[in-house]
Amino acid sequence: MEHEIIKLEGVWKIFGDRADEAMAAIQTDNLGKPEVLEKFGCVVGIADCTFTVPRGEIFCVMGLSGSGKSTMVRHLNRLIEPTSGSISVLGKDMLALGSEELREMRAMHIGMVFQHMALLPHRTVRDNVGFPLQVRGEPKSKRWEVSQHCLNLVNLDGYEDRFPRELSGGMQQRVGLARALASDPEVLLMDEPFSALDPLIRRQLQDQFMALSADLQKTTVFITHDLDEAIRIGGRIAIMKDGRIVQIGTPEDIVTNPADEYVKDFVEGISKLKLVFAHSIMVKLSDHKPQRGENLAKAPRAHHGTDLDHLIDIATTTEQPIVIQDDEDKDIGIITKSTLLKGIQGGKA
Repeated sequence: MEHEIIKLEGVWKIFGDRADEAMAAIQTDNLGKPEVLEKFGCVVGIADCTFTVPRGEIFCVMGLSGSGKSTMVRHLNRLIEPTSGSISVLGKDMLALGSEELREMRAMHIGMVFQHMALLPHRTVRDNVGFPLQVRGEPKSKRWEVSQHCLNLVNLDGYEDRFPRELSGGMQQRVGLARALASDPEVLLMDEPFSALDPLIRRQLQDQFMALSADLQKTTVFITHDLDEAIRIGGRIAIMKDGRIVQIGTPEDIVTNPADEYVKDFVEGISKLKLVFAHSIMVKLSDHKPQRGENLAKAPRAHHGTDLDHLIDIATTTEQPIVIQDDEDKDIGIITKSTLLKGIQGGKA
């Protein structure tokens, strides 16, 4: 993948005193998670995880509690050591780094935001944001300058001298995000950062984070148990179950082509109107069989990236099918009302 920033290949994490034995048995006997627990008293945290994340992408990882998503993200900055596999971040083999190099990667290149920010209660907002720079030995003038800039980014200017206890939960979360941005890392790891917040505040922070990510071009791995959140902010989504990644795809891929019943159950209640696009449901122009009364010359046109919601609006204004065009305004496909209904149901034409 072009401009690959994060790469995991075949990463396993097995917790327990007999992890090495369990890993060997998994490879030779293809044991499952229950068998590993029964035979070796070990727990499979993540199993054979493989994916890449290109520069600037928000890559969402979601699953139910215990699916392994938080365990997985902690491998990226080696807060947890893998049992097996390889991890590369910014072109560096994370498993080959010594303790000094690893500290530098965490301090300079990888920022992390947790659900519970653990802000230092005796420090002001400004000092909390500047703490990573203090650890790096930066002078106070530099720390305060960077802190002010980051607080402006998250709309917290004016709160510099407040203490965490004086802020709401959403504001504290913004302080945590500002602190992660203070060291200007290329990579952000976010472990359910908004899940404890009220829905309205969560949505506001999602909007702010997406705007910041687009502006600053941060490569982000975002952990969530909320599919709506993953679909809203993720360029791609990885769905995990029992430590394994069962599907990776765009929100449209996940919703229209669930890999198995587990994923299908997840997406069952999700509205497809803003997630499914014309290129996914259209019939190619060469395969279209004209119907009586049809006149494509008078039919409305729509771009292949038009979503279902807008296609429905167009369909209500005409008895003709909708002609779909590519980026150069060339006719490439047809959507009839029947095709549209199948798209709403989730099936392909």
